Amino acid sequence: MNGASREALAAALERLDALTDSTSVDAAQLADELAAVTALLDREAGLRRVLTDPAQPGEAKAQLVQRLIGGQVSGTTADLVSGTARSRWSQPRDLVDALEELANIADLTAAQQAGTLDDVEDELFRFGRIVSSSTELRAALTDRSAGAQAKNELLRRLLGGRAKPATERLVARLVTAPRGRSLETGLESLSKLAADRRDRMVAVVTSAVPLSDGQKQRLGAALTKLYGRRMHLNLDVDPEVVGGIRVQVGDEVINGSLADRLEDAARRMAS
Repeated sequence: MNGASREALAAALERLDALTDSTSVDAAQLADELAAVTALLDREAGLRRVLTDPAQPGEAKAQLVQRLIGGQVSGTTADLVSGTARSRWSQPRDLVDALEELANIADLTAAQQAGTLDDVEDELFRFGRIVSSSTELRAALTDRSAGAQAKNELLRRLLGGRAKPATERLVARLVTAPRGRSLETGLESLSKLAADRRDRMVAVVTSAVPLSDGQKQRLGAALTKLYGRRMHLNLDVDPEVVGGIRVQVGDEVINGSLADRLEDAARRMAS
């Protein structure tokens, strides 16, 4: 997002944080209702154009939201969406993207309040690894001809009772309403949002053998010092990484594996 939309999203996130700081607000319910509004606006192109039309007064757009959803969702959700509609958006899709992000953050906040946010981060990462390693599973979860009910049933068999409720809700929404994203991209975005809730960055660490607790602590401390933010380690094992580790933080790769050092040496000799 750029310009007006970036500012509008920042304001919406502040309102969401203020709401979820209250113990009287059910963050999981708020997430479900925001997701339902997201789905509505994703379907109704005309409605999202009206709600992002800069020629329309903000208060008029807020009143339209109240008329449309006021009796179908909680007052908290209706007020949050109304406030979001008052803001100025650069393009209609940005409003829908923002509401989806608010829904996901509300679910992550529910996990944080329950003390399970770390578990949700790990489960999202592990599920992503399972999907990437199974062509058949990925095909089933991304099959456009399969209905939402069938996909939810598959996810229930995969995750039911094995993952935290927030993980199940987040993954189910992503699978049944990808909104043009790949499954892998969506899972990566959710993992980053989860890390942001703890003001941490995510490092994907691939090693030839599992790291010991001491190694994980030293690596986490080193990366925290390097990047100046707390670091959450997503650990993966790949026997082909010989003699070291490969660390990826965002788009940056810190490669310490013996195999890659040998390849680099071979390239320099060849040149």
